[in-house]
Amino acid sequence: MPTESAVRIASVSPDLLGTYGDKGNAEVLRQRLRWRGRTAEIVTVTGAVPTGCDIYVLGGGEDSAQVLAAQRAARPPGLRGAVERGAVVLAVCAGLQILGERFAGPDGHDHAGLGVLDLTTTRRVRRAVGEVVATPLVPELAGTPLTGFENHGGATRLGPTARPLARVESGVGNGCGQGTEGVVAGRVVGTYLHGPVLARNPALADLLLEWAVGEPLPPLQVPAVEQLRERRLRPRRRLPRLNRSTP
Repeated sequence: MPTESAVRIASVSPDLLGTYGDKGNAEVLRQRLRWRGRTAEIVTVTGAVPTGCDIYVLGGGEDSAQVLAAQRAARPPGLRGAVERGAVVLAVCAGLQILGERFAGPDGHDHAGLGVLDLTTTRRVRRAVGEVVATPLVPELAGTPLTGFENHGGATRLGPTARPLARVESGVGNGCGQGTEGVVAGRVVGTYLHGPVLARNPALADLLLEWAVGEPLPPLQVPAVEQLRERRLRPRRRLPRLNRSTP
């Protein structure tokens, strides 16, 4: 992908998938590029998803809104077409679920996902709510714990062609009793972490950006972000891992 032209960041259905402030992830990506002297723009998508953007960001939302967002994203040319073209995608919570093969809707029935990720989501017996700390399983993020806030009723099981983003140290994560959080498949990252997740995890934001621009980015130090991370991580590191056997 071009490195000199503006990086186009698509905020997909923020009117439907914006319950937890996840549209802030697009702002984080744009600002981290601007701090490095690069041009970036946010494209707000409230209809069919175009394939010409470099990064696509989806957030969390209510059950009924999730179904509508999935229907939008499936309209041609669709989000799947962007992924096949090589675009980078960050999908949070409901966004993660609709990229899978199927997910549980508000009517209690399964709804078809986009089939971008090899995963399925069913209902948990107990809703997962609270802070999460997880150890990344992606080599590029090694040594950098992930932190965020989860609020979901889904139990997401990964298939053989998907790998987990991280191992849960405290919290629930994917909720299938496997102790995993999120998913990575090619240039697509899914997670249950809110916060927004990229504001709380700048290393993850920079990894997505490097995938999009096709080259390493120079280091960027933002003291306020590091102070926030330390405050979030310090108390959670002392907690024991939770029993996640109940889906």
